[in-house]
Amino acid sequence: QVQLVESGGGSVQAGGSLRLSCAASATLLSTNCMAWFRQAPGKELEGVVSMNTYSGGTTYVDSVRGRFTIWRDNAANTLYLQMNSLKPEDTGMYYCAAGGGGPCWSGRAYVYNLWGQGTQVTVSS
Repeated sequence: QVQLVESGGGSVQAGGSLRLSCAASATLLSTNCMAWFRQAPGKELEGVVSMNTYSGGTTYVDSVRGRFTIWRDNAANTLYLQMNSLKPEDTGMYYCAAGGGGPCWSGRAYVYNLWGQGTQVTVSS
């Protein structure tokens, strides 16, 4: 069973940056979709950005477009999320996910069958 392990979360002030990493225990080259989700306290899980690993196409939720960037290092089996110009509303637990049970761009959790344990991001005003 492939495992995903996130790291890189932390506490920053508004306007700051963080880079999240998601290391896979084995190759994910055959995975159709990879994504980052987040869940703020008291809110539902939200798809932040997804990547179609075959086409390289990415889909960002409107609230992070232009501030966040997803990319993957195939050699290192690692997915990254660079987060710039962070806002307090970006606060939450961030999860990486991999799968292929539906369209990558949908931002829906059901597409993904592999999940990391999450890393906390806290942005203060």
